[in-house]
Amino acid sequence: MTLNLIKLCVGAQSVEEHQAWIALVLDEKRRLGQPVEQRHTTRMMPRRAQELLDAGSLYWVIKGQVQCRQRLLAIRLFTDDKGIARCHLVLEPKATLTRFQPRRPFQGWRYLSQADAPADLGKGESAGDDMPHSMRMDLAALGLM
Repeated sequence: MTLNLIKLCVGAQSVEEHQAWIALVLDEKRRLGQPVEQRHTTRMMPRRAQELLDAGSLYWVIKGQVQCRQRLLAIRLFTDDKGIARCHLVLEPKATLTRFQPRRPFQGWRYLSQADAPADLGKGESAGDDMPHSMRMDLAALGLM
């Protein structure tokens, strides 16, 4: 059974900003001759890693709304330069837009069942990209998006 993670996307004000940051990081890795993959580092290793890797995704909460997801490709344990065990979540470098879903702030990541995950935007559906971001957020807060 597919399982997902959900996490706050700290620092990004929009999906477009998040996608631009991904592109910047990947370009820098290419320039430095490092493996070109997008990773998110966490402190804790998910205990249900196998379920996550069965087509799971990391859903990003941006400005109080789930707005996009990235498919999980791998989960790797590693030890940082201070000797602390960490985890890399290797992600597909493309953010897939989802329907908005309000979320309260939380720390770290949480498991998210497939049944509770917001649906992807279908072909031809709009995330409201043709309207100002502040208007999208206001409409989402009112439950209209």
